Amino acid sequence: MTATDGARRSSRAARGGLLARHPLTAFFVIAYLFAWLVELPVVLAAQGVLPAMPKVVVAILIPLATFGPTVGAFVMTGVTEGKGGVRHLLRRYVQWRVGLIWYLFLLVGVPLIIVLGTIVVPGALATYQPILGTLLLGYPFAFLLTFFLGGPLGEEPGWRGFALPRLQERHGPLLGSVILGVLWALWHFPLFWSGVWTPPAISNMVMFVIMITALTIMMSWVFNHAAGSVLITMLMHASFNTFANKVASPLFPAPIFNDYGLLPVLIGFTGTAIVLIIVTRGRLGYGAAVRATPAGADPCRQ
Repeated sequence: MTATDGARRSSRAARGGLLARHPLTAFFVIAYLFAWLVELPVVLAAQGVLPAMPKVVVAILIPLATFGPTVGAFVMTGVTEGKGGVRHLLRRYVQWRVGLIWYLFLLVGVPLIIVLGTIVVPGALATYQPILGTLLLGYPFAFLLTFFLGGPLGEEPGWRGFALPRLQERHGPLLGSVILGVLWALWHFPLFWSGVWTPPAISNMVMFVIMITALTIMMSWVFNHAAGSVLITMLMHASFNTFANKVASPLFPAPIFNDYGLLPVLIGFTGTAIVLIIVTRGRLGYGAAVRATPAGADPCRQ
């Protein structure tokens, strides 16, 4: 960061007041408030506090809630970086030149990790249902639906587009990823009481936090090698959600996913995250985005 950049940030902080002085805190508050306020009627209806809610309304409100992080990202980018920062964030939506290997990892590697994590669970192979061909026929449509309405489009501009670069700069790549992973997981918690997810159980909630944190470490590694591309993280998010829900669960039905909950995915992602931490010595490719991005377009700028 140059002296001019610092002066500009100081000027924006003076104009933006409290929000500009605490951009990360403000971002997470906005992301949580937007999502939780939208989800609150669904949760209250599911718990019997409010009258039952029509399924079509639930189908609108839950996807809408996923855009909380995007709202937070654009508000805080505008406050801290102005119109130029907003344009830069939008350009990262379509930043597709990241190298073929990363597309292979998110489209093939992530599903493979989920499968490997599943088959090591005792009894998993015995439940295998040979319906892969049928599942794959509908996979492209399920992937697109997940991409636009299942979280990736609404969440990733915030989690990876805004928060991750700042957390990495402040706390380092590993601790920054762990902080983001925990906050990302906790942000989802109202869904356990919404009737959309399985009812809350302490074991599943703990596994969910660990699994999401491990996934965040994996996504940080990809993000840092993909020059800060928001597009690549959206696609990776969609790949995980679609394959786990639409392919892995039907291929390995109860009791693997029903009784063990998130254990298969937890095993795969945690094992992968540990390997990445060891191999990269906790750096997770941090700095690769800076080296690969032209001057003046640093995706890790604040």
